[in-house]
Amino acid sequence: TGSGKTSIISLLARFYEPQAGQIRVDGLPIADHTLASLHRKLGMVTQENFLFTGTVMENLKFGRPEATDEEVIVAAKALGTHSVIERLPTGYATEVRERGGNFSAGERQLITITRAMVAAPRILIFDEATSALDTESERAIQTNMRRFMAGRTSLVIAHRLSTIRDADTIVVLEKGQVAEKGTHDELMAVRGLYFYLASQQLGL
Repeated sequence: TGSGKTSIISLLARFYEPQAGQIRVDGLPIADHTLASLHRKLGMVTQENFLFTGTVMENLKFGRPEATDEEVIVAAKALGTHSVIERLPTGYATEVRERGGNFSAGERQLITITRAMVAAPRILIFDEATSALDTESERAIQTNMRRFMAGRTSLVIAHRLSTIRDADTIVVLEKGQVAEKGTHDELMAVRGLYFYLASQQLGL
């Protein structure tokens, strides 16, 4: 907590500009991209899941308004959230009250994850995106998300290491600095901070 994970994501989304160094997207400095073009490339799911007033279907199309109902349903089925949405009072037509107040935290999170999938971004950012889900739902989402992440850059912020142990590269942050970087096996072999955290969480 407080190591700078969310700050890095905020820089990537250009919520503020870096004071030093450089971020490149597609080989170009991030400042060379317009905010509109950059945000079209980005799909972001945070632990502060936000739903808009309207129907569930309208929320799911927010990142790609031209998507058809059929495309949304296909995405939800692929992710494993279709059955949850179907159990809502009127399914995809269920009205969302202000800030999603008529949904549980887990339901809101599933909808925002599905919304990112419908948008089909080239860069996917998950910031503690499964924190509100129970273990069974999280496991199901992770299994299906692996297929969705194929072929796109995905940045996953997580305290729960089970979420990121299969990542191509794991970056361990401590007090605003990169403490370690490598695959799960490489970091376990080093027996440093990641090894300590993994041993605590995964019972290794």
